[in-house]
Amino acid sequence: MRAESLLVPLGKTLAVAAILVWSLFPIVFIVASSVKPGQDIFAVPPQWVFEPTLQHYATLWSQWGMFFRGLWNSALVTIGATALAVVASTCAGYAFSRHAARWLDLSVVGLIAVRLIPPIVVTLPLFPIVNRLGLADTHLVLIVLYATFFVSLGTVLMRTFIDQIPRDLDEAAAIDGATRLTILWRVIVPLAAPGILAVAVFVIVFSWNEFLFAFIFTGTNAKTAPLVISEMIGSIDGVDWGVLFAASTVQLAPVLAFVILMNRYLVAGLTAGATKG
Repeated sequence: MRAESLLVPLGKTLAVAAILVWSLFPIVFIVASSVKPGQDIFAVPPQWVFEPTLQHYATLWSQWGMFFRGLWNSALVTIGATALAVVASTCAGYAFSRHAARWLDLSVVGLIAVRLIPPIVVTLPLFPIVNRLGLADTHLVLIVLYATFFVSLGTVLMRTFIDQIPRDLDEAAAIDGATRLTILWRVIVPLAAPGILAVAVFVIVFSWNEFLFAFIFTGTNAKTAPLVISEMIGSIDGVDWGVLFAASTVQLAPVLAFVILMNRYLVAGLTAGATKG
């Protein structure tokens, strides 16, 4: 019994350590390679001790100005998509939570089913429509697509959070003369703030890193950072791995810091409804 009681914690510790190594090694490798001299990046055996250099970042700044414009485009699209998705998901989640109807329950299943459709299935038929409307290579088309893609998941999450808010608060506000919109804004939104932040985290992470929609619907004006990084890989002059890793580090840093800061809200979103009742 004593040996078994020691093996169980040891096994858990080893499992957690293995998961951490598996998850963190690619990040550590990218960041370390971005400050390694070029000849040491893929050296065999690996060079664990080296003199750091910022040359790759200097080259990125001087030769890949389009990358920083891509970062700006990514930021604009991410902010717009997050705002649109959060507003739509909150309103829809409130409607699903406070109005009981069979067709609403069936539509929730439809929302989940839509979320399971591969993006490429939706993307190709939309291409001629986007061109016809003159929205190709604009920030607006990416904002709408990213928000639409996550409204289904966001609605389900917000419904779960709003279900936990007592209906008595709605009724008390209605007796005081508050309209539905006032109840939503002044009662529901403050109490459902953790759910709103959870939805925002999911949309931000997706929008910042998304590649397929940006690749198909943008060309020059609205090109995002992931597209520019893909161009670095396909450069006719060959791949400058140091610069590529420097760009990857710059692109990774903001969203990684954001996820770390908002980790508890991300966990709340992943476990929403798990302990209902």
